[in-house]
Amino acid sequence: MILYYSNWFEEDGGDSPDSSMTLADMQGFMETVRGLNGPNLDLILHLPGGDPHAAENILNYLRAKFKGEIRVFIPMAAMSAGTMLALGCDRIVMGAHSQLGPIDPQIPQISGGLIRYAPTKAILEQFDMARQDIKQDPNVLAVWAPILQQYGPSLLTECQALETLAKTLVQQWLQQWMLKGNQPLAASVSQWFANYNTHLSHGRGIYRDDARMQGVVVDNLESSQAFQDAVLSAHHATMHTFTGLPVAKIIENHLGISVVRFSR
Repeated sequence: MILYYSNWFEEDGGDSPDSSMTLADMQGFMETVRGLNGPNLDLILHLPGGDPHAAENILNYLRAKFKGEIRVFIPMAAMSAGTMLALGCDRIVMGAHSQLGPIDPQIPQISGGLIRYAPTKAILEQFDMARQDIKQDPNVLAVWAPILQQYGPSLLTECQALETLAKTLVQQWLQQWMLKGNQPLAASVSQWFANYNTHLSHGRGIYRDDARMQGVVVDNLESSQAFQDAVLSAHHATMHTFTGLPVAKIIENHLGISVVRFSR
């Protein structure tokens, strides 16, 4: 078993690099995988999201090390890139209160000297709205100009590429593992999780019944009292650690080997 937890409730909602999934987390997995013979792995996950490239690298590493089943437990929430990682496993175990999240990509934008994350789909739709308005009435260009000036030269292309990347990765993973060759269903699931117009907010929770309706393989955490007690005990102990110490992230295996990142 490996526990992969971020202190995103105590910090700033997950926007900090310390609490988000990054490629640096690979070091934690390299340390905690040592001594685990597999072939199966249980992964306990609590993350706000982060870099989809990091999710791809972590999943590829775990798949190379564990040739059997990878089962992921979501005691509370695994959002965005955390959801992507969960969908790359063979099955997901969730409680009635647990949630996944949309995987539509977010891109940092600077506004008033502050960094905020905007959905790529919203940026593309806003640009299309501006184009249509200006085409109908060139006089509104003065209204749109301050907004359009914030767009970098490659922003729209980057938005399109990130949208394609998220859907493509999840579809490939689902087809290879959880849905085992069912290409139409894998495509449908990835499209649904990435659809900004369906979810309307990147932080909106996706609960287990919603995920099941799309075709995701989800087991109930409550189906085994012993399993539920064990998973929730690990969850609560980790959350207490976050409350009492300036810890941003913990990656730990069942042998007690852990890599802890402290908040900066």
